[in-house]
Amino acid sequence: MMLVLSSATGGVEDLPPFDAGALISQWGIAPLPLVVTVWATGLYVVGVLALRRRGDSWPVGRSIAWGVGMLAFYLATSSGLAAYDTVLLSAHMVQHMVLSMVVPLSLALGAPVTLALRTLPRRPRGWLLAVLHSRLAKVLGFPPLTFGLYVISPWALYFSGWYEASLRSTYVHEMMHVHLVVVGALFFWPIVGVDPLPGRVAHPFRVLLTVMTLPFHAFLGVTIMGQKTLLGGDWYPALHDGPLGAWLPDPFEDQRLAGGILWGAGDLVGVVFFVVLFAQWVRSSMKEAEREDRRLDRLERQERLAATEVTAPDRAPSE
Repeated sequence: MMLVLSSATGGVEDLPPFDAGALISQWGIAPLPLVVTVWATGLYVVGVLALRRRGDSWPVGRSIAWGVGMLAFYLATSSGLAAYDTVLLSAHMVQHMVLSMVVPLSLALGAPVTLALRTLPRRPRGWLLAVLHSRLAKVLGFPPLTFGLYVISPWALYFSGWYEASLRSTYVHEMMHVHLVVVGALFFWPIVGVDPLPGRVAHPFRVLLTVMTLPFHAFLGVTIMGQKTLLGGDWYPALHDGPLGAWLPDPFEDQRLAGGILWGAGDLVGVVFFVVLFAQWVRSSMKEAEREDRRLDRLERQERLAATEVTAPDRAPSE
């Protein structure tokens, strides 16, 4: 396996043509994503095992969702996709969608906050509860704010100097990855509603927020596809004029492909999320109906008992 040393400052080596094999052969060792993945996965597994040791259950689906999220995060930041994310705008756009949608949604479905509250010792659990009830958490969990950040930040990324700066600076590039994950988490976590976080709203509003994101992704994708100027300034033409030009596609064609990926992937993940929310809504409604049935049954039994006590004849004690 060939490990590629590529930096956002222009130190891109002579990469082979981008294909499925390159995703594996151009794998890189990125220390920070590796540490984050190992620790996050390990702590989650420790929590699940702690629950099982004391006889409590933990939904398998949540563990699978967490594993999918961490795997997607590591693939997006360490596989060949990361090696080409400053070479092909289309590769970057796949990475963008994975980090901003797939990773936050999967991790939110894993319910790590709930797992932590059920397994942490008393004092750390108190600290976590204090954070969850803090004013900052309430502000960051305010749905209109998180929705605005989620739909506006991609426009700010691609239609300002931010994206070109991320191509030329390793630090800005890595901070862009952090930004995509954090903003996606702020938006998805309260809407998924599995963890007890501030900002959780009723299921109809969750579905509405999800549906409202679809036109923004589509419009941004179409806008990028129709741009007459290149995102990133002269970065991609300069690469095309170098040794990679033997196989690199035309920058405008790659940009149109990137816009199509943003449009199609955004709608696809949005529809999947809509299905998840709808299933949660149905399940919640069924549980609420069951609770109401039990309440009515208890009320009916109490009324029958009261009626029996009122109508029962008084019996004098036998002499």
